[in-house]
Amino acid sequence: MSDVLLLGVDLGAGSLKSTVIAGDGKVTATASVPVETLTPKPGFSEQDPEGWWLALVELLRKIRQAGIDLRSIVAVSVTAGAHTHVLEDEKGRLLRPAIMWNDQRSGPQVGRERAARGARVLELSGNRISPTWTLPQLVWLREEEPEIHARIRHLRPAKDWLRRRLDGSDATDLTDAWGLMLADAQSDDWSAELCAIAGLDTRVLPEIVGSTATTGTVTAASAAETGLREGTPIVCGTSDTNAETYAAGMTRPGIGALKLATAGTVSTLTAAPVFSDDVIHYPHLVPGHHYAILGTNSCASAHRWLRDSLFATIGFDGMDEKAREAPAGSAGLLFHPYLNGERSPYWDPDLRASFVGLGFQHGAPHICRALYEGIAYTLRDCLSVLRARGMGFDTARLVGGGTRSALWRQIIADVTGLTIEVPAQGDASYGAALIAGIGVGVFADTTDAARVIRVAETLTPTASVARIYDAGFARFRAAKEALTPVNHETVRAIREAI
Repeated sequence: MSDVLLLGVDLGAGSLKSTVIAGDGKVTATASVPVETLTPKPGFSEQDPEGWWLALVELLRKIRQAGIDLRSIVAVSVTAGAHTHVLEDEKGRLLRPAIMWNDQRSGPQVGRERAARGARVLELSGNRISPTWTLPQLVWLREEEPEIHARIRHLRPAKDWLRRRLDGSDATDLTDAWGLMLADAQSDDWSAELCAIAGLDTRVLPEIVGSTATTGTVTAASAAETGLREGTPIVCGTSDTNAETYAAGMTRPGIGALKLATAGTVSTLTAAPVFSDDVIHYPHLVPGHHYAILGTNSCASAHRWLRDSLFATIGFDGMDEKAREAPAGSAGLLFHPYLNGERSPYWDPDLRASFVGLGFQHGAPHICRALYEGIAYTLRDCLSVLRARGMGFDTARLVGGGTRSALWRQIIADVTGLTIEVPAQGDASYGAALIAGIGVGVFADTTDAARVIRVAETLTPTASVARIYDAGFARFRAAKEALTPVNHETVRAIREAI
């Protein structure tokens, strides 16, 4: 099967990525096209879905330029970040830009809904209501843009809207259904009660199918635009983290996954979910399993912000070189990466970022290293929740764009105390390609496909450095607690000034 070609596409906050693999799992081509995220107001995060389609057309053009005959691809699957949703009217016209998973506008609505029926939402959906979910975003829309809310006739998760442009299907998988916070976690179907809170009828939602189910084939119209062969099977796909953790090798309980992407996440596989107020759960690709996940809002996005703000002339590579010049602990400098509020473990959209402890002894190297360390501390914050619930792990697969930095990889190991394994291929588009292969029978099942996953590097904590970070982590948390009321007052003042 090595001559079979499978295409995986992943829609991220900053780009659309693709990976083409052969039937033995080897990568034959990759491509990436930027995608613009709009921030019309503080705390807002939106994208134009039509831009996703244009990016996909450009992406496929790049793959052709890499020497891949698109007509030889035997299956395609798409992944994207959970919670991001597209709204259309009765004629299929877009109603507004898609609200992203990292959007924080619904904080006031979350506060009210949590006080009124937070326990019931947790019972039905399996997760705590927070601004990252589609449900409270729809409550915001009903209150702030009622004329648009009244015209909603179709709601689709991002990857399903994009896949529909290829095959005309109207379906989603269970993981993305949970991500909308509109599905009943017990029945695995849409919840009329949750939809009522959002002011929607369940009929506006797509059919729920398996992540590896074939939803249709490339239509004549999309073939003409993309260059894919008409009739090419399209496989449903799933959320980016589901695909990414699977592709990284999180295929059995006891192995975790850490992600350094736009957001940072800590995940682990569980045989059955134990719903709680502080851990997010989703169905996993591995049949009969779920994954528990906690996430920090700003990871690679904070890295990009620092580059654009202070280090545009030297770029990421130059920042990495600078960070190597600073000692472990950054000479006492701390960075809290709460540029867009925070999810786990604080669930506080009004937290804000800060450098703490700046002195004349600090320079560019300390600032760059403090960012790496601050994000590692937030991952340790998330990991501490899993450990407290008996869901910890000693070995984790590390994925995401941040893994390109060897220094950052080692800092993650030293701060968390984990043995870190870096997969040879571990991004969501690679996982999407594996899903495409499972869907059309190139791989028999998730166990069969997992055999192609390989580890490229293993890192262990350095004891002497870990002690420095233990002390730094204690200061990191103390500073966060001290600054929380200041952050809240600052955000209140900003809102009043808008």
